Amino acid sequence: MRYEFHPEALAEYEEAARYYAGCQEGLDLRFIASVEAAVRQVAAAPERWRLLEQDVRRCLTKVFPYAILYTIEPDYVLVIAVMHCHREPGYWRRRVAGSVEPDAAPNGGPATLLGNSGVTEGPPSVS
Repeated sequence: MRYEFHPEALAEYEEAARYYAGCQEGLDLRFIASVEAAVRQVAAAPERWRLLEQDVRRCLTKVFPYAILYTIEPDYVLVIAVMHCHREPGYWRRRVAGSVEPDAAPNGGPATLLGNSGVTEGPPSVS
């Protein structure tokens, strides 16, 4: 199944990668690989992980204290948060359907897909 990132989820993913880039050389790449592996697992078997709340499911990343929070939409998986597990739980709730901001696209608008691979704009760029 293809997947898309909520724009705020993609932004927090990029922010975390930049943070790890500043901690140790190559740590950002290991973080990106960990998140991408978790997202690929979710896309391959989205119902594998338990419901966290309403229709939101959670898949933990390996090594890093992050979780991929997502919903299963009719024809794709929507990643609504790349959440640090030790900070501000519940901040992502406003991203779930029913709490869309005025003039926003449904589900926060899809991220740009590259071809039919299901990959959105690739991993975050770190500079």
